Amino acid sequence: MSDEFGGDIITLTDEDGKSYEFEHVDTLEHKSEVYMAFIPADIGDDAEEVDFIILRVVDNDGEDDLVTIEDEGELEEVYALFMQRIEEYEEEIV
Repeated sequence: MSDEFGGDIITLTDEDGKSYEFEHVDTLEHKSEVYMAFIPADIGDDAEEVDFIILRVVDNDGEDDLVTIEDEGELEEVYALFMQRIEEYEEEIV
């Protein structure tokens, strides 16, 4: 697991202009693309199961933008990689 695991809170704004706060969980590179995983920032520590979102990082005139992954196959593949990394991290801390 990268040194970046957890801790960074960011605000993401959807296409309707509504803002949400998320905690950055991890970043990985796969097939020359960079992906970031987030969980909602307002999740309590006692939550048993947390859904996270995965976004792809794209360059937009020198600025990094986060975009939704439209391809189901790509999303499932990257989700599996993040889950593997999270499981490995949890095994390390036990």
